[in-house]
Amino acid sequence: MSGVEKLIVVIFIAAIVGVYLLEAYLIVDFAVGALRARKKSYAIARRPALVVHLLAVIGALCFLYAYFIEPYRVEVKTVHIQTDKLSKANIRLVHISDTHCHRFSRNEKKLIEVVKAARPDVVVFTGDALLLNHPASLPVFKETMKSLDANLGKFAVRGNVDTEYMPNLDYFSGTGLTVLEQNSVKLQKDGETFYVSGLNCRYPGIFRSVLKDVPNDAFSIFLHHFPDLIEDLGDLNVDLYLAGHTHGGQVRLPFIGPLMMHCSVPRSWAVGLTELSGGRKLLVSRGVGMERGGAPRLRFLCRPQLIVLDLVPGK
Repeated sequence: MSGVEKLIVVIFIAAIVGVYLLEAYLIVDFAVGALRARKKSYAIARRPALVVHLLAVIGALCFLYAYFIEPYRVEVKTVHIQTDKLSKANIRLVHISDTHCHRFSRNEKKLIEVVKAARPDVVVFTGDALLLNHPASLPVFKETMKSLDANLGKFAVRGNVDTEYMPNLDYFSGTGLTVLEQNSVKLQKDGETFYVSGLNCRYPGIFRSVLKDVPNDAFSIFLHHFPDLIEDLGDLNVDLYLAGHTHGGQVRLPFIGPLMMHCSVPRSWAVGLTELSGGRKLLVSRGVGMERGGAPRLRFLCRPQLIVLDLVPGK
């Protein structure tokens, strides 16, 4: 977490604590006054106190919305990308990230519906399959991934939860997903070739060996859980970099944006589509699930997201 993010989080938490401490003081003051049968005007009814009451009510409503409602309002985002590396093939790809499956199914049904309706050529998953330290959720993840169909294939890379916290789980057998640890696959549609490459997030330093054999004239998609490598790719052939991990911040504030992003790229790059020099594009998903470890078990102004991506020939 950067120094700026730490400052934002500290100020935000301090503001919330301050409002509810004031509200508690006003309530206690009113209760004590009532017990003593005071007849003077209570502080709880004065204008400054009414502002505190309003802020406390708004805060409570926002919390209830962020806990019970927004985490299950899945957004389906459609992205169109033109490329001169395709002349006739239209390729549809569904990008899924950070499912963080719970043993009680949540957004998985919506995920299956979206993929079925989209009829994609390719499905990609950019890591973090399960809720942190919840291996009992594995059957939900496997059944969900198994239910997805794609004409040309389904591909996955492992996220930090998959590799650091529960590395010994068999996440992908029986799901139909091809796991890209540090390799590329060559795919074809309508006689045109494109590549999907993937890198396990344990091995960020070997990205050059993964991409060195991808020809420059082919459209190249790179999968990595973290967006952090985008500035290190140099002249390697990566047209589209797909990542997750940030959850879009999970909690976003009006005029301020996300409280924290947990990545090294600029905050504006850490969610959504960013076009970089040379036409290279970074697309970071907000993810389907949400972390429930050190992160707040909330989503606020940051809905869970599935991305339907259409790659179309350039004019």
